[in-house]
Amino acid sequence: MTERCREKYLVAGPPFLFLLLMLAVPCVITLIASMSYPGEFGGLAPFISKDTHALHGLTLETYLFFFSDFIYTEIFIKSILMAAGTTLICLMMAYPVALLIARSPKKRRNMLVLLVILPFASNFLIRIYAWMIILGPQSALSRLVNGILHMFGQAPVHLLFSSAAVLTALVYVHLPFMVLPLYTNLEKHDPALLDAAQDLGANAWQRFCQVTFPLSLPGVFAGSALVFIPVLGVFAIPEILGGTGDMMIGNLIKEQFLVARDWPFGATLSVMLTTILLLIAWLTSKAGAIHA
Repeated sequence: MTERCREKYLVAGPPFLFLLLMLAVPCVITLIASMSYPGEFGGLAPFISKDTHALHGLTLETYLFFFSDFIYTEIFIKSILMAAGTTLICLMMAYPVALLIARSPKKRRNMLVLLVILPFASNFLIRIYAWMIILGPQSALSRLVNGILHMFGQAPVHLLFSSAAVLTALVYVHLPFMVLPLYTNLEKHDPALLDAAQDLGANAWQRFCQVTFPLSLPGVFAGSALVFIPVLGVFAIPEILGGTGDMMIGNLIKEQFLVARDWPFGATLSVMLTTILLLIAWLTSKAGAIHA
C-alpha cells in the first residue's frame, strides 16, 4: 500500500466507520424490526420461542397492513404537504433576508448572520412553549385577531392547538436553515454580472429573474432540503401546539413505539419515512448538481 493510499484511508476511515455504525447499522436493525413479529406484551417477539423453540422468522405483514389502510397514507400525505408549505414559506421569507445580508457591507454581515442564528442559543422546547403563550386564548395576539373578526361579525378563532399554530412554529424554527444556505450562495455572486445586465437594458426585476435567482438555485435546493427533511419527521411541535387532527408521521411513529408498543409497525413507518427522505435528498442533490 502506497503512502498516498494509506493517508487516504486514515482520513476517510473514521468518518466511514462513524456513518457505518451510526447510520447503516441502525437502518438495518430498523429494517429487520419492521419484518419481525410483535411481542406478546409489546416490543419484538424473539426469533426463537423460549417455550416451543419454534422459529418465528420474518414477515411482511406490517407492510401489507400499511398499504391496506389509507389512513396511514393520508397522514404521510398531510405531513408532506405540511413540510412543503413550511419550505415554501421559509423560502419566501428567507430569500429577501439572505439577499439583504449578502449585499450589506462586509463589516455588518457577521453581525447580521449572528442575529439569524441567535435563536439557537435558547432551548428548542422553551421556544416552542413560548409560542403557547403568544398564541394562547388570553394573549394580546389572540385578542387582537378576535377583536378584528368581531368587528366584521365573524366568530372568534382559537390560534392555539391548530394547524396554523403548527405551521407558524415550524416556519419559526426552521427559517435559519433556509437563510444560511441562501446567504452562502448569494454572497459568492459576482456584482459585475448585474452591472452587465443593467448595461444591456435589464431593469431590477429582470436582473433578479434572469441573473440572481438562477445563480442562487443551488442555495435554494440546499435550503429546501435542510427545511423539508427535518419538518417531515418532526413530532414535538405538532405534539405541543397541534390539535387532535394535526398528527404528523413523526407523532404516529412515536405513538407506535411508546404508547401502542407495536414496534414492528413503528419500524415499518420509520422505514417508509426514511425511504421518502432518501428519495427527496437524492432528487435535491441531482437538481442542485444540474444548476450548479
